[in-house]
Amino acid sequence: MTDSDAESQVSLPEDSDPVLRLVPMPTDTNYAGDVFGGWIMAQVDIAGSLPAIRRARGRVVTVAVNSFVFKQPVFVGDVVSFYANIVRIGRTSITVDVAVYAQRGLRQGDKEICYRVTEAVLTYVAVDEHRKPRVVPPG
Repeated sequence: MTDSDAESQVSLPEDSDPVLRLVPMPTDTNYAGDVFGGWIMAQVDIAGSLPAIRRARGRVVTVAVNSFVFKQPVFVGDVVSFYANIVRIGRTSITVDVAVYAQRGLRQGDKEICYRVTEAVLTYVAVDEHRKPRVVPPG
């Protein structure tokens, strides 16, 4: 392990639970064995939508990916945890911060290590049954 690997290790957040936890499979990887960025992006969108749906008390649609940063690769067998927190509520929109962590090592019988692998901010809009924007109800 290099010094930079040790510096990038983190712990899972202790102040909240993940909204989603998955283990990527071989079909989720590219030719080099890394999990596709698109697979991670899809899971981030799902994870971000969960608190938005709860807060909007109904259907939401993704309208923007404000930022998306891949910091570390994700591998088959990693336990990938998605933490999502609402950071802004507008009249019809809800902005959510999603942090993604990968835990690895246990599968190989090694000590478990954890990395913050992805960070993203997405905006959702509450919509009605006709898919038209609607006001987010008060807290």
